[in-house]
This record gives sequence, C-alpha cells and structure tokens, in this order.
Amino acid sequence: MSGNNNCESKIVTIASRKSKLALIQTNHVKALLEERTNDENIKFHIVTKETLGDQILNKSLSKIGEKGLFTKELEVLLYNELASFAVHSLKDMPTVLPDGLVLGCITERESPFDAVVMNENYKEFTLESLPEGSIVGTSSLRRIAQLKRKYSHLEFKSVRGNLTTRLRKLDEPKEDEPKYACLILAEAGLKRQELSNRIHSVISSDVCLPAVGQGALAIECKENDNETLSLLSTIKCNRTTICCSAERSFMTKLQGGCQTPVAAYAQILNQNNNDDNDILTITGRVLSLDGSECLEHSLQTNIITIDQACLIGQQLAEFLIEKGADRLLVQSHEENNSNSNNN
Repeated sequence: MSGNNNCESKIVTIASRKSKLALIQTNHVKALLEERTNDENIKFHIVTKETLGDQILNKSLSKIGEKGLFTKELEVLLYNELASFAVHSLKDMPTVLPDGLVLGCITERESPFDAVVMNENYKEFTLESLPEGSIVGTSSLRRIAQLKRKYSHLEFKSVRGNLTTRLRKLDEPKEDEPKYACLILAEAGLKRQELSNRIHSVISSDVCLPAVGQGALAIECKENDNETLSLLSTIKCNRTTICCSAERSFMTKLQGGCQTPVAAYAQILNQNNNDDNDILTITGRVLSLDGSECLEHSLQTNIITIDQACLIGQQLAEFLIEKGADRLLVQSHEENNSNSNNN
C-alpha cells in the first residue's frame, strides 16, 4: 500500500477520475472498505486525475480510437506507487489489462440496464410513439445499433460530456446544439447520482442488451500487491465477479470494444432460493453498425465458478464467430474508421 510506514497509522491512497460520478463511485468503495475493515488505523485518501476520455469531448468515444480512454492516467499512478488502487466503471476497462496490473475485485453490481430520459416536451411519449425523426442522444454504437432495429423512425445523434452537461443539452439546448427528444443513459449512473426521478423508462434487455460489465465497479491494483489484494477481497461480490467474468471473456474472444456494436449480459438465476440450483446464463449480441444484421445466442451452465464463467463466455463468442460475427466486427470497425476520417 502506498503511504507512510507508521504501524499506528496507514494511509491508503485511492485513484479516481475527477468527474462527479467517478467521485461518487470512489467514495462508495471507500465507505465499503471503511465498514468492512473497521480499522481506525487505516486512513483512506482519494487522489484525482483527468483522463483522455474526460478531455476529448468533441468526438464520440468510438471515433477516438484509443483503448483505456478512462483508465490509462490512473494506471500511471499505480505504476508510480502514487496510489494503491484505482476505482473504475468496469465497462470502461479494456478486457486485457497492462502488464503487472489486475482486477483486484469487482463490487456488487448496480442495474446493468439502459434508461430513457425524456425532454419535458416529450414526457408523454415512449420510444415507440415518438414522432418520426425525433432525435435520440447517445454516443454508444451498441445502443444505436440495437435501438435502430426496433425504432427505425428515430434519428440518433452523439451527445458527450458529464451527466450534468448531457442533461443540460437535453433540457436547455443551445442554438447550435441538436434538439434531443430524449437521451439513453446507464440506469446505474442516474441512480448513483440520485437522479432516479429523471428515469422515464428502463429499456428491456430484449431490446437493448447492456454493455459488458455495465453497472459494476472494478478496482485495479498491482498484481504483486498482496496487502492491497487482501484488503480488496473484503468488498468483492462473488456473484457479480462470476457474471462479469463471463461477459469479459466473451468480449476478449471477440476482440471487441467501443468501436464495435457488441453487447452481453450474464446473470445467475435461481428459482428455488437454493444455491445448489443456481444457473449461470449469458446472452451475447454482435451487430452491424446500422443494426440491419444481428447475431445473438445464449448459453447456460450449472457450474458456478469463475473458470466456468470464462469458459462459457468464450464458447458463446466462438459460436457467434462461426455464424459470422468476425465479419460483422471487421465491417463495423472499418465503417467506423471511415466515418471518423470523413468527419
């Protein structure tokens, strides 16, 4: 752990992005650790850093073309021993981490689903009933591709910035900004910022499958830092870790990312409230950019371990690759790069 070596007081430094949501999430992890460790001699200190993803706000994430947009700068703090661990939204983390770093733990997942936030003038509408040509704000290729399949009458435009900025663009657009009828946002982020009152509806996973790891918080640390790993084990959620391991394994095999429309959702189902009857299910989708093509499949297992979760995620990806997912991924990547060069 970083900090002084005084046996009477130990300072553990936590790395976080500067955004309001990031700090809410980091403080949540800090509170969990304080509760679980219950050790007055351990003091937690948060250090903030702006990431590349925070700085580039005039492009959608898929057009920036970088991996680790929201993680690299925090990882530098870990390498330089200026922080013991970093708190991330799991969906922002590449599936392959830099050398020497690991996922120390994943905490209990908030909602993984997407939510609709309506402009006041459209609050009586649903996505289905919005007038033709209504503008929906989202920068996610995954959301756009899936929603276009069901709501082809809508127009989708990018919207960047922190949550406060995006809500301002929805509620009070400037003259040169699109007039959004609604935004599509992660339900978890709205809940964590105590903005549940803005949720008009939650989109069913049948319509829009979540991003890999959406709703979960991940803590990254050095792989040889056993003291920090032991500390983080006190706040690890096993069920969330198993589900997210399946999703990340699926994404790893596909070599997907924010430049391609890939979605997955794993959950542990139990109808009898008996652990012996747990079933791990995972559903994955790979789509073309315009949503006209969609490959989807589901698998399940009653062996609930991380190794089995990783295996089933890989098997799901292999099944979709056999059906042509690799072609769709290459096509989407090329089209996205072409669109970026033309803008």
